[in-house]
Amino acid sequence: MTKKAVLAFSGGLDTSVVVKYLQEDHDMEVITVTVDVGQGDDYKKVAAKSKKLGAKKHYHIDATKEFVTDYVFPSIKANALYQKKYCLATALARPLIAQKFLQVAKKEKVDALAHGCSGKGNDQVRFDVTMRAGSNLPIIAPIRDLNLDRPTELKFAKKHGISIDSVAKKYSIDQNLWGRAIEGGDLENPYNEPKDDAFIWVKTKNLPKKPTYIEITFQKGVPVAVDGKTMGPVKLLEYVNKKAGAAGVGIIDHIEDRVVGIKSREVYETPGALCLIEAHQDLEKMVHTKHQNKFKSIIDDEWAHLVYSGLWEDPLRADLEGFINQSQKYVTGTVKLKLYQGSMRVVGRKSKYSLYSHDVATYGEDSTFDQKLAKGFVELWGMQSTEANKLQKKR
Repeated sequence: MTKKAVLAFSGGLDTSVVVKYLQEDHDMEVITVTVDVGQGDDYKKVAAKSKKLGAKKHYHIDATKEFVTDYVFPSIKANALYQKKYCLATALARPLIAQKFLQVAKKEKVDALAHGCSGKGNDQVRFDVTMRAGSNLPIIAPIRDLNLDRPTELKFAKKHGISIDSVAKKYSIDQNLWGRAIEGGDLENPYNEPKDDAFIWVKTKNLPKKPTYIEITFQKGVPVAVDGKTMGPVKLLEYVNKKAGAAGVGIIDHIEDRVVGIKSREVYETPGALCLIEAHQDLEKMVHTKHQNKFKSIIDDEWAHLVYSGLWEDPLRADLEGFINQSQKYVTGTVKLKLYQGSMRVVGRKSKYSLYSHDVATYGEDSTFDQKLAKGFVELWGMQSTEANKLQKKR
């Protein structure tokens, strides 16, 4: 009896090549699964490509809303930026894709799980850990197992009549609602400036001559409205992505430390993510005490590290989210951003839970702050520092 494998399938170079390797090298029937997390692909074409490659069956699962509400929104609450830069777009999507993928594997009673990840990237960790947390089936990863490089894959694709779009021939692209990752090609030289044709979300030429303003309203840490309009999770993210991208905001270019120890040059388009995280973090500064903000930054960094490192299933993530969710109780209000010629900054914020007091902070004559109280405070605050300094000078 012919064995079956289920493959996480995007229709791109890697997963298309894997279909053929599974059929030829492992003599397996292949069931492909595409999980929609906002890639923007033509899913009829993806299904047709799966069929043309000889897959026995193809599943398309729409998980866009679930992705935003259960993965993206928690990342906003955590101000999640890996190494202060990357919004974790790909990292957040992988455990969701793997979980949907496992549901199909169980339904189809397959003999193996398969993916198109290489041995150099982070995605192999994210897929493998999530799959192993929910299944004992063997995992087949031909790109990793056979140590395949991109030129070899392209030759294999050409030999087997596998069509590859023009962008995929130049770059390796991963895209969802939260961000777009661009790798490979001339970007592998970290000194090369990315060419304009690498970007489709963020405008790089003929930017608006006037500033663009965007107002984001949060309810308990979750964005619920933009520019005064209440929107559903997916529509809200699409709206912010489009508006910020049109203003030239959202390109990230940095050197990143991968899980496997490699330093890589990463280029991302994340207009909505940058705006939403910046606004959320600013609102937290207004409603939290300085002690809450200082400690939460530690929790946020650890949450981002776990997600990036493929440890979504680790119990520590849920533990951290217990604290994070509790901290969002008063993170309600509106933040105003100014976007201009590719730059972004917060220019206003308001909240009914604001700890900012105009009567205390003002330098006007109506201030309620008694400056005379500060003298004794300053002496006590710096007592050990000044005494240590005096002692050191004597010695």
